[in-house]
Amino acid sequence: MKHLSNRFLQTVSNAFVKTIILTSCLAFILLNPQAAECKDASYALNLSLDEIMDRIENRYAAKGFSANFSQESTIKAMDITDTASGNLFVKAPGMMRWEYEKPDQQLIITDGKRLWVYRQDDNQVMVGTSPYFFGNGKGGGFLSDMKIIREKFNISLDDKTSDKYYVLRLIPKGKVFDISLIYLSISINIFDIVQITTYNLYNDETKIYLENIEFKKHIDDSMFYFEIPEGADILQLDG
Repeated sequence: MKHLSNRFLQTVSNAFVKTIILTSCLAFILLNPQAAECKDASYALNLSLDEIMDRIENRYAAKGFSANFSQESTIKAMDITDTASGNLFVKAPGMMRWEYEKPDQQLIITDGKRLWVYRQDDNQVMVGTSPYFFGNGKGGGFLSDMKIIREKFNISLDDKTSDKYYVLRLIPKGKVFDISLIYLSISINIFDIVQITTYNLYNDETKIYLENIEFKKHIDDSMFYFEIPEGADILQLDG
């Protein structure tokens, strides 16, 4: 089994894996809409930051959902922007399945403990542990609970806020993997998170948009397990 160091992952080597780490932050946020909608936009605009966070926390509490996603990732040093799209499935606690359909078919799957990244065209599987990348405040783990967001980030209302969207600016209070800044765009009326923009220490940017969100009472656990194909090239992500 081959080994890829953290330095290898963060430098270049694999812009795709870096994008995965940043992209996965979103999945942990969107776990639950169960609060009543706030239909009075003028009232919503007068909310304090704490009230906004309270409503976001109340909005997100279901066990799972599916959605279509689109993504734009820019590597600043190389002046390259890639786009991707596909389908997303999330189930609490911490289970995710990202099905990339364009430009290439790829899978990112975690059962909350193990992590698989499968590149179908290359018959290559990257394997690791989910807590290593997403737990203890790293990767997307700090977004698994809005209360953790309040604990791990300095949160402010950005001046990009409009009559349609709140824009929250999140700055890590300490080192959180290689993430340096996050913007969350939240709909004024129903407090859905509609866009997340993430920057890393190299000022690379990842934007993610969700559409057609469908909250589900049941998603089979088998969707969050990956059986490695025979003859696949296996790369170890840990270490």
